[in-house]
Amino acid sequence: MIKLQTPTEKIGGVPLTNHMLLAAGVLGTTAASLSRMLRLGAGGVITKSIGPEPKDGHHGPSLIPVSGGILNAMGLPNPSQEFTGEIAPLLAENAPVVISIFGGTPAEFAKVAGWFPDAPAFELNLSCPHAEGYGAAIGANPRVVRECTEAVKAFGKPVWVKLTPNVADIGVIGRAAEEGGADAIVAINTVKAMRISTGMRRPVLGNKFGGLSGTAVFPIAVRAVYDLYEACTIPVIGCGGISTADNVLEMMMAGAAAVEIGSAVYDNINVFADIAEDLYAPNGIPAGELVGCAHD
Repeated sequence: MIKLQTPTEKIGGVPLTNHMLLAAGVLGTTAASLSRMLRLGAGGVITKSIGPEPKDGHHGPSLIPVSGGILNAMGLPNPSQEFTGEIAPLLAENAPVVISIFGGTPAEFAKVAGWFPDAPAFELNLSCPHAEGYGAAIGANPRVVRECTEAVKAFGKPVWVKLTPNVADIGVIGRAAEEGGADAIVAINTVKAMRISTGMRRPVLGNKFGGLSGTAVFPIAVRAVYDLYEACTIPVIGCGGISTADNVLEMMMAGAAAVEIGSAVYDNINVFADIAEDLYAPNGIPAGELVGCAHD
């Protein structure tokens, strides 16, 4: 298998210790859990998405394991501005932490970003498929994506924009983020999905509808990364169903400069270290030689 060198330059404006980040929404609600994932081998971490007002999220069941992945409808639960105190110690250590934020308008995105003056970077959640008025509900509109990106980029920090796969042309949305000043695009968030209990004759999720993550969505994510690499000039961060070193290499060949890993953590808390053992070697090749090679 191909072996890589660890990154020597910033990716999307963020200095990562390897090419793998903890995805938003997974063990991202406390500084302690984020620090733990960094110690366990993550090259960077994304926080839980923080919004303009505290939210309890959808009532349960909100997370159900299914064949090939996880079905969830969390509803963006978050402590809002109170999170600033929680994350402050980790930010003071200059750790590679990206603050995930959401809002319903560009002004709300700017409001939340303003709470984190020490954030190394922001990831804009314009892709959650099960939160009314947020995420994919506004992230399918190129104009809104561009304006939200511009609003947060005004703070002078690196801005990553996380996109939904639930659109006709993800390249159009990616270009809108790039036009708004994004430093990187993250693809993808979960895919719209649901399951119904035949015994109870009702949806298994409390919210009825949710988003599917895990290995089942990996081919969808690869296609999205491939399309975005063709459509945009800024780095693409691959996300969706990654659980092995070979998955990371495939994402890079499609065009990803780095990847985010989420669902695989549920099965293996040491997934970052395990992948790194297979992925890196002192005599490995620079990742730049691999990124996008499937387009040649």
